[in-house]
Amino acid sequence: MNPKRLLINATLVLGLLLAGYLLYKVFNRYSLDEIIASIRAIPATRLAAGSAFAAASYLCLTGFDWLALRYAGRPLSYPKAALASFTALSIGHNLGIAALSSGAVRYRFYARWGLKAEEVAKVILFCGVTVGLGLVTLAGIALLANPSDAANVLKLDANGLFLLGLACLAAPVGYVLLALTLRAPLRLWKWSFRMPGPGLAVAQIVVGTVNFICVAACLHQMIVAEADVSFVKTATAYVLANIAILLTHVPGGLGVLEATVSHVLPGSASVGALVAFRVIYFVMPLFIGLAMFAVSEIVIRKRKPRGERSEDRREQPRLERTEPQARSV
Repeated sequence: MNPKRLLINATLVLGLLLAGYLLYKVFNRYSLDEIIASIRAIPATRLAAGSAFAAASYLCLTGFDWLALRYAGRPLSYPKAALASFTALSIGHNLGIAALSSGAVRYRFYARWGLKAEEVAKVILFCGVTVGLGLVTLAGIALLANPSDAANVLKLDANGLFLLGLACLAAPVGYVLLALTLRAPLRLWKWSFRMPGPGLAVAQIVVGTVNFICVAACLHQMIVAEADVSFVKTATAYVLANIAILLTHVPGGLGVLEATVSHVLPGSASVGALVAFRVIYFVMPLFIGLAMFAVSEIVIRKRKPRGERSEDRREQPRLERTEPQARSV
């Protein structure tokens, strides 16, 4: 087996084992009846508001791709960008290792619409950077606005948290300065890429941060149904959970998100709130995304002449070999 594929498979297996352990730690003290009762205790208005914030987050995510296509020099219509983005991310959020899972789905769509592997790689890279910028910006805001909860997890004193918060906020500022001043391509190993223009750079930061604010707001709606917790505290818990998810590569952050939020907000994050959040933000979009992907496959196959279908099957092995190179840009 290819060493790279072996490493990926081992990471997924270890991630699933960790997810199982963390889910057991979070849920083992509750009976099924208690979990169902906790979910039912969430008012319908909170569920509706949480769903609206989740929808707003996925709307922001479609903006990631729309901007990325302009960065790659291959702008497509918004409906096409939104279809590829939502389908890719609704699946990728649940499978984990987003650069591989959502990247593969993006490649499937964009290659059909005429983008080359290098251009798809630029889209994936741009979206990944946008995620990082949004998370680090919200992290900086949360650390400066709510240092006490972060201190419980990071084990830093007030001065350390203040400096860390400033460092987080310095990252997007530095990114915009690079976009304003750097003209030569940046080199990363054997790859080179150019900074986006300052307008795109600012848009990345704004859309990326708003996206994470919307996700934190969705979680907050579930939590405040049973506990008096400020939005800033919820945002802090969510940021720390995302950092833990990125470090562990657990598919969908399963168990990691629940364990981290429960640790940062002990006694406040009810089991029903955590389950409802996962269903609203992860499970429901996954089913919608899978249905959209299946329909798109059927529609595209029906539109293609038989000769093109045969050609696609012959070319598929070559495309699969090209895809990992595109994702690593």
